Amino acid sequence: MSEHLAIEVTYGLPNKQSLISLTVPPSTTVEQAIVLSGVLDIYTEINLSENKVGVWNRTCRLSDEIKDGDRIEIYRPLIADPKEIRKLRAQKAKEEGRANKITGAKQKRESSAKSSNNE
Repeated sequence: MSEHLAIEVTYGLPNKQSLISLTVPPSTTVEQAIVLSGVLDIYTEINLSENKVGVWNRTCRLSDEIKDGDRIEIYRPLIADPKEIRKLRAQKAKEEGRANKITGAKQKRESSAKSSNNE
C-alpha cells in the first residue's frame, strides 16, 4: 500500500470551476481532504454543513474514508426543485395543447372540424 493517496477535489459555479489534485495520507476522510485541498479558501460560500458532497457522482458522508483515485465533489444547493419545474412544464404544455402530441393534435383537429360543421 502506498504512503499517500492521489485524489481530486472539485467544485464549480456557472462562471468558475476548480479541480484540485492533491495527495493525502491513508484513512483521510472526505471532510479532511476538502479542508486539505484549500477549496474552502477559494470558495468561501461553501458550507459543509449545508452543501452535499459525493465521490464520483455518488453522494457520501463527510466522515467516509477516501480511496486512491477518488474525485470528491462538492455540490451546490439546487436553485429550484426539479419535480416542481417538471410539473410546471407539464402544466404549460397541457394549456398549450401539446401535452400529448398524438392525441393533443387529434383533439384539436376534431374540435376545429366540429366548429366548421356548426357554421
